[in-house]
Amino acid sequence: MAKSLFIALGLMVLAGAANATQDPTAPLGWQAPAAKPSVSQSRLPSLEGIFCDKASQDCTVVLSGKMVSQGGSVNGYQVAAIYDDAVIVKRGGRQWRLEMFADNIKSDF
Repeated sequence: MAKSLFIALGLMVLAGAANATQDPTAPLGWQAPAAKPSVSQSRLPSLEGIFCDKASQDCTVVLSGKMVSQGGSVNGYQVAAIYDDAVIVKRGGRQWRLEMFADNIKSDF
């Protein structure tokens, strides 16, 4: 009698351990949906400053805290052109015009 009680108790413990990874309040046979991989997109860099040397006409910009010249890149965005008050950045066939003190950003102008 004690032996069969011990075996029954052991089977109950094993059965409980097998279901411990599932939510006990979920319907029978329910499986959690598979997680979809998220695609991360880099944010458009913020234009923080434009510095031009009047003698050589070379300009450098500060984008998201990094100093970059024309042709350089920040977060995957390449600096295509630098003007006195704006910068053109490109990525994936699209381009954006970032202006100093601008309220909006113009895309694909």
